[in-house]
Amino acid sequence: MTISILGCGWLGFPTGRHLLSIGYQVNGSTTNDEKLNKLKKSGINPYLIRISDQIESDSDDSFWDTDILFLNIPPGRAKENFEKRHPLQIQAIIDKVSQHNISWVIYASSTSVYPKFGGITTEEDALSETASSLSGKTLLACEQLLNEHSNFDTTVIRFGGLYGYDRHPVKYLAGRENLSEGNKPINLIHQDDCIRILAEVIKKDARNQVFNAVSDGHPPRKAFYQSAASHFGLDIPHFKKDENSGYRIVSNEKIKNHLDYRFLYPNPMDHTP
Repeated sequence: MTISILGCGWLGFPTGRHLLSIGYQVNGSTTNDEKLNKLKKSGINPYLIRISDQIESDSDDSFWDTDILFLNIPPGRAKENFEKRHPLQIQAIIDKVSQHNISWVIYASSTSVYPKFGGITTEEDALSETASSLSGKTLLACEQLLNEHSNFDTTVIRFGGLYGYDRHPVKYLAGRENLSEGNKPINLIHQDDCIRILAEVIKKDARNQVFNAVSDGHPPRKAFYQSAASHFGLDIPHFKKDENSGYRIVSNEKIKNHLDYRFLYPNPMDHTP
């Protein structure tokens, strides 16, 4: 079976290496010429693909001759990317998927599609008008674009905040003062769990599903970030006096029950690599 990963960055590249190790053939795309050799050396078939409102490629079309497409490109940070560019990118990809008769698309979405405050939050709680950010609203619209097409199956994985190895959210908050929402629970997931969840989705042929991919543990922001800063030898961030605000805990019960998945790193407070 061949899997094409559109976007071999922080998550896509190690995902490709893991899939290779368990017997899949993997195509991988990058927007950076310098990364092509890195992909090739790892055993991933490398492709240079850039997507604006259309797909630009310096290679042949064989990237799209695949059984499964893992669609793993973020919408970007600029407002115009959220509202205009990313939906056009997704539509261009949909056109390619249809032309090449790809049977299954797995889409990397985000828990930002949910309300900022909503208590225990399940896969059914995503509504465009209540998304916690503009990017979340855009991602939900792109999920819907994919799900509208009956000529291929779509599985959506809504990842929580990503961390692991060279990426940790405490680096952005170290030493800062007067941070808010210290009591708010976090919703994070380690890179290794992201990779293995995707592999389980493929192994168990979990098509036409939506899954929340978030670790079991949801410690308060203040406790987590202060502990993480101490662990990594960074300046401790300081929070305002505890506030009694709303909260959101993203439920991972579906992914544990449907895939029988157990997390490698269930508690972000363990400060794993």
